[in-house]
This record gives sequence, C-alpha cells and structure tokens, in this order.
Amino acid sequence: MITIAVTNQKGGVGKTTCCVNLSAELGRLGHRVLVVDTDPQGNCSSGLGHDKGDSPKSLYDILIDDSEVQDVVVETPWEGVSLVPANINLAGAEVELSSAISRESRLKGALSTVDDLYDIAIVDCPPSLGLLTVNALVAAKRLLIPIQCEYYALEGVGQLARTVDLVRQYLNPNLNMDGVVLTMFDSRTRLANDVVTEVREGFGNAAFETLIPRNVTLSEAPSYGKPISYYQENCKGALAYRDLAREVEGRWLKEDL
Repeated sequence: MITIAVTNQKGGVGKTTCCVNLSAELGRLGHRVLVVDTDPQGNCSSGLGHDKGDSPKSLYDILIDDSEVQDVVVETPWEGVSLVPANINLAGAEVELSSAISRESRLKGALSTVDDLYDIAIVDCPPSLGLLTVNALVAAKRLLIPIQCEYYALEGVGQLARTVDLVRQYLNPNLNMDGVVLTMFDSRTRLANDVVTEVREGFGNAAFETLIPRNVTLSEAPSYGKPISYYQENCKGALAYRDLAREVEGRWLKEDL
C-alpha cells in the first residue's frame, strides 16, 4: 500500500476537495482506496457522505485508544473507497499525543496492519503542522500539495518544506515531496496564469500537468455528500480530477505498487 498525505498548512487551498475527488476517481480506476481523515472538522468524512452520527469510532480511537483500523473503517457508497472518519474528539488528540509513546508514528503503525487490504491510503491533513499532520508525514511515502492559483499562493509552502526536511532527517527518510497540484485555476485571469508559471518554474517535474479549475459544481458537491464525479459526472471539475487520478496512477502507483 502506498500512503499519500495531502497537506498544506495554508487553509482554503483545496486539500479536502482533492482528497474526496482523487480517492473517488482512483476507486473508479479499480484501486482499493482507504481515506484517512485527520482533520477534527471532519470535512473529508462528510464530503464522502459519512454522517458523523453513523459511527461511534473515529481516527481518535486508533491514535489514542489503540483501536484496530478495521474496527473503525466504514465503507462509503463510492466504488473502491473506504474511510477512517474524523470527529471532534480529534481536537484533543494533539494534547493527548504530546505525552504518548511513539507519538509521531501512531498512524504509521496502525496503517501497517492493513497494508495488504488496500492499494492506496490518502490522508487528509488539517491546515496546521501539529502532531496530526506529523503523523501523516511519518506514515506517508508521497506528499500531494495543493496550491491555489491566487495571490500568496506559495505562502506556507516554505515552512512545510522545512518540516518535511526534519521529518525526513529524524522520522521518515522515505518521504518524497514530489507532487504539487494547482487548484482554483481561472484561465481568464493573468494572475492565475502567472502563478502556474511560477509554481512550475519553482517545482519543475513535481508539479502535475492537470490544473483543477475554479468550478461552482466542485463547491456544490460536498453539500450533497458526494464526490464530483458522482454528482455531475461530466462537469469541468470532474474531468479535471479524472485526469489527475490518471496522472497519479501513472506517476506513483505503477512505480510503487
């Protein structure tokens, strides 16, 4: 199983949208996908149609109470996609983990127990660099970093890069910061095109070719608890995530699986 952490400490860049829709498209391509929601807000869980009242357990129980992953996993209505949900209990996990043994590698240890059951684990990270995000970085082999095509696009990426270097040095030498996806792209604006140029010059081959457009339908789909391809299959947002899934499959999955 390859673990991909979707992270950027800057909020509002499309992390959760990427997790929900990329996981759905990879599932449609025939992969067994486990989505892990590490954000106490639980937006990724609700975006996949999970009602927080449906399951008494969440990632909190895995990290703090040593519950088995398979006791917490819920199946989603979407082909090939399973979920470790989040709930508000995770808000206290940062404090409780601070004194725990192996506090940075709890998630890695838990996911190792289901390594043969899934092809991909996609971890949605909170917009911070606390212990929940560090657990995701320690568990992951690949990083997917959404960057919005707006002013201050690269804000926070430098700090993330420094954190990744520390994690590599002390906790996870196999972590690759090699996947940047540009989101909220509006081809009509000069700013968006300038940001694309700047990011591709700065990150080179780490930047995916697919551009995720600014799309009203992408914003609507979470309110129905559906990935975009199950909400409006042929809208621009759905087609873009289909292309991104094929890029991820070709760039990472064929190499690592």
